[in-house]
Amino acid sequence: MQMNQAQQQAVHHVDGPMLVLAGPGSGKTLVITERTKYLIEHCNIPEEQILVITFTKAAASEMKERFLQQRRKPSTGVNFGTFHAVFFTMLRHAYHLNGSNIVREEIRFHYMKEIIHHMELEYEDEKEFIADLSSEISLVKGNRMELANYYSLHCSDEVFRTIYMEYNQRLKKSNLIDFDDMLLLCYQLLDERKDILALWQNKFRYILIDEFQDINMVQYDIIRMLALPRNNLFIVGDDDQSIYRFRGAKPEIMLNFPNDYPQCRMIFLDKNYRTTAKILNTASKLIMNNQNRFEKKAAAVKEDGKEVIIKHFDTLTQENQSLSEEILRLHREGTPLSDMAILVRTSMGSGSLLHKLMEYNIPFQMKDNLPNLFEHWIATDIITYIKISMGRTERNLFLQIINRPKRYITRDCFDSPEVDFEALKDYYEDKNWMLERLEQLEYDLAILGRMSPYAAVNYIRRGIGYEDYLKEYADQRRIKAEELLDILDELQESARNFKTYEEWFSHMEEYKEELRRQALDNKNNHTDRVMIATMHSSKGLEFHTVFIADANEGITPHKKAVLVEDIEEERRLFYVAMTRTKEALYIFSAKERYNKVTQWSRFIDELTGIDGKIDKLGT
Repeated sequence: MQMNQAQQQAVHHVDGPMLVLAGPGSGKTLVITERTKYLIEHCNIPEEQILVITFTKAAASEMKERFLQQRRKPSTGVNFGTFHAVFFTMLRHAYHLNGSNIVREEIRFHYMKEIIHHMELEYEDEKEFIADLSSEISLVKGNRMELANYYSLHCSDEVFRTIYMEYNQRLKKSNLIDFDDMLLLCYQLLDERKDILALWQNKFRYILIDEFQDINMVQYDIIRMLALPRNNLFIVGDDDQSIYRFRGAKPEIMLNFPNDYPQCRMIFLDKNYRTTAKILNTASKLIMNNQNRFEKKAAAVKEDGKEVIIKHFDTLTQENQSLSEEILRLHREGTPLSDMAILVRTSMGSGSLLHKLMEYNIPFQMKDNLPNLFEHWIATDIITYIKISMGRTERNLFLQIINRPKRYITRDCFDSPEVDFEALKDYYEDKNWMLERLEQLEYDLAILGRMSPYAAVNYIRRGIGYEDYLKEYADQRRIKAEELLDILDELQESARNFKTYEEWFSHMEEYKEELRRQALDNKNNHTDRVMIATMHSSKGLEFHTVFIADANEGITPHKKAVLVEDIEEERRLFYVAMTRTKEALYIFSAKERYNKVTQWSRFIDELTGIDGKIDKLGT
């Protein structure tokens, strides 16, 4: 492939630090592999002295494969690997560690589970709570933070510090390390043992790093030590595509690189080979609203192409229907389903879209494990209320909902496999206020038994007080109540068109079976199917046609985004989604979602520059 001028300048750089700004579709993989080849063939650098780092095992394998194809050789001495693989190699040599010293995911989960059970913490979804805590532990370690200076997002600071210390003690006792410890131990090793550091500095004289915008603080600190004294650091990335701040990535590291290395050269790969000019120019108009970024402007190699189609629908149902019909139209005209993608901001909240695709018999595959709405703990609570109202009396059903909302009814009164209200009343016969609560519950369940599914969800929310319970829970967990209420909204909407509970439950089973079948198809064959992915997981992918669904305020930017840096990250995420397409881009939003009026995303105004005139765009 013929390289452009900027690519050639990057490839021919030899000594000293270089920052390569590589926008979407600009050929960064080509630049990294060609520069590696150039060092070997033209500068006589021994292969073993070159280190190429990527963030995922798959990316490292792909990079190595591309390099071997270019050189037409079966093997190479160049070191291709992830940060973790490279740093663990150093630990293995120093401490004689092996794979058995890395904690397995199920063991780590088991430790966390035991800790939170022992502390008798309140939570509803165990997996979700442990995942949230694990992310925070990773954040603290990855940025080498003082534990005392960290303020938890999901529980009290004191509780988090106790969990953090107990978790690390368990790892130490079992002679295990997690992936974050791998980085910390490597930093400590190289910082304290200058002789060992010198060995690795001499081995890795030329360091190339891909996706540099995703680096965290401890990774950067180690790399800076390794690169000394030559500082032959060749970093490639795009600050406009930094979307993993929640994992500890710090885009400011890349932005400050020229300050850390005043002698560094900067090259901008300014040619985009993926996207048409109209789409690229529209995406550029959006990202230029970010203040903390390198100033740059890319040019598309492709011709103008089609206009970006932006549509605002009256309802979410209309949005999903139009999206499905457009997919079928494009498919009839020759675009394979597998070359189309629907990108969503979060994995939860896509239920109505999946229902519509199933209704139109559009095969799809899910890049992420999109959760089943009906298996969410909130949905399980609502369904349990309804099951009891239909006459079910199992003890476990009552235990699930009896104190949601709080009725202060003890588990001890449920002393038999089947629950009888008269027996419960006998247990509380000397407590009139508890009898009143039981009678109220009995009355509520009797009313529920005669309702339609839609009315029942509404009654449980507001009549029984489940919504207030969720607000209290959100307050305890330091999360926004709206996130939980969104689940209720979607669940209630799913019940709208069913007259009986039996019909609704039958639909849930069919939906579950269809999701299971789709997941099975993903593994077993390569049928022509539309890709559904979150914006985060779409990074690195490309498609002929991309649909960005639900471009509404509160969704994108997400309602969690409050600070300026949060909004800038959300804008980068939207930019990443827009630049996944090669030929056609659709951005859809709805004026109403689940009976609530919603506004289209502020990003739409920014990329169109036409406040309030959205309906005039598109066809």
